[in-house]
Amino acid sequence: MDISHIEHLGIAVKSIEEQIPYYEQVLGVKCYNIEEVADQKVKTAFFMVGQTKIELLEPTSEESTIAKFIEKRGEGIHHIAFAVKDVQSAIDEAQAKGVRAIDQAPRKGAEGLMIAFLHPKSTNGVLTELCMKPE
Repeated sequence: MDISHIEHLGIAVKSIEEQIPYYEQVLGVKCYNIEEVADQKVKTAFFMVGQTKIELLEPTSEESTIAKFIEKRGEGIHHIAFAVKDVQSAIDEAQAKGVRAIDQAPRKGAEGLMIAFLHPKSTNGVLTELCMKPE
């Protein structure tokens, strides 16, 4: 699959604005980007910790997957994202090994990344995101 590093950890939150002070004032990491990903019905905030990012995910609609996640499980870790060289190849390889993909093809995510998710029922309960910077 050619994973180079953990790209980010996604954390589902009810309110980014309420969470930012904890990350900035307690942990000492600064929020460097807030953006909305309209097609995913989510607002994101990013913090850099070494070479890994923390992504806060706030639902912008009750129909978003993040809203449903919070309703079912509460706030907390939502997914782990791995950087790969080629998302489509990684999806194909995972499926060839019997892993169920949520996305059959890469789609645009936050920060301009191309992303795809693997289903947690096939990944030992961990929602897994594959992502790459487009060339």
